[in-house]
Amino acid sequence: MRAKQQQNARHDDLFRARLDQIINLKHALVVLADKIDWAWLDDELAESFSDRGRPAELVRFMLGMFTLKHTYALSDEHVWERWVHDPYFQYFTGEEFFQHALAH
Repeated sequence: MRAKQQQNARHDDLFRARLDQIINLKHALVVLADKIDWAWLDDELAESFSDRGRPAELVRFMLGMFTLKHTYALSDEHVWERWVHDPYFQYFTGEEFFQHALAH
């Protein structure tokens, strides 16, 4: 089943710092993430999803994690571990706020 689109910030996020306010916007991962047309990728892959079953993760998250894993030559476990600690990994995969745990 296709993933639901990511929600915008809620009102209770008012006091949380957005990632784009605390990271270097010239960092290579930020620049690359902003150049990728994530919506186009999502549309191109839409027909690969079934209408039944458990909803998938967001395309940006899945492709982002796959890209980070191979770019940095990380194992499955290490890419997950680094994601929790690295705001640039989180920004690249579409997070709006820093996550202290993997919720996906």
